[in-house]
Amino acid sequence: MKSHIIHMFELAKRITFAILVAAILPISSPLSFADGGAWIFDSASSSARLYQGSAANPDSVNTGVARVTGSVKVDIHDLDNSVFDLNIYAADEQWGHALSPEASLPAGYVPDATDHTLLTFHSKRILRTKTGVLQVIGDLTLTRVERSVTLTPSEAYAGPVYGDPMVHTETHEVSFLFPGLSAALSSDLLKPVSLKERSELDLSGAASIGHENFPELLTAIQATNWPAVVKDEQCQTQSTIGGEGYEGPSCTGNVIAVIHQDNCQITTSVGGEGYSGPVCTPPAGNETKITLNLKFLHTGAEPPTTTLSGTGATR
Repeated sequence: MKSHIIHMFELAKRITFAILVAAILPISSPLSFADGGAWIFDSASSSARLYQGSAANPDSVNTGVARVTGSVKVDIHDLDNSVFDLNIYAADEQWGHALSPEASLPAGYVPDATDHTLLTFHSKRILRTKTGVLQVIGDLTLTRVERSVTLTPSEAYAGPVYGDPMVHTETHEVSFLFPGLSAALSSDLLKPVSLKERSELDLSGAASIGHENFPELLTAIQATNWPAVVKDEQCQTQSTIGGEGYEGPSCTGNVIAVIHQDNCQITTSVGGEGYSGPVCTPPAGNETKITLNLKFLHTGAEPPTTTLSGTGATR
């Protein structure tokens, strides 16, 4: 009888402990996606903004917008199991077809004629600060392609002749801060019921890089053309048969990001006449800021431990 009572007492303690664990876990692990389905990184809809400014005004001038491809995996239960492998390049360049999911180029790769500037980021460690900000630390590599140009004026001149590409690379450690990631993953929007009703998830992060820490970066960004980032872009060349005034190809698609000329003002003379066009304040400061806008799509699948993962299409 006594052993039976002891057995019942031990069983009651185990049940009580199980109830306490069940009550505590949702509080201590608010980031669980167990019932919310898997999310994949959508490269086609992700983008980056490039700014030139100073520590006091890092968003002084938006100097460019870029496409972001690659792969992302965020394991909220084990940050050491999380990875950010990102490629950042101008939307009219074709780096995406050669880059591996780990943001690297094949050995001996010869860039296409359209390829000029590429930024790749490979995370090395991910930390959660005391304020809940996710700090992604890794190597940012700048790949810059230069080609010699030969101009030979003559009657048979057929345009410039380009030499073999010279590829220069520079790598420095940088940190991207995602202040809203922890808050977003623990918010009511990401509870299981809400997750099943959502199809997209946006995560934003930024890195501020001083000129003294990466002197080649600012120069490369200023020398690169950064057209608008467009999803599902389709262009058709207009026929000139039987007509005049060729205006170039006609393109359609969804615009993801364009440069914001916040440093430009429209000026007119007194009386409203003599419009002289926008007047833009030159970029000031020697700090570069890279802001990432990463998008994820809900697959509806049940992930084992990983919250966000996948490699989206490059175009």
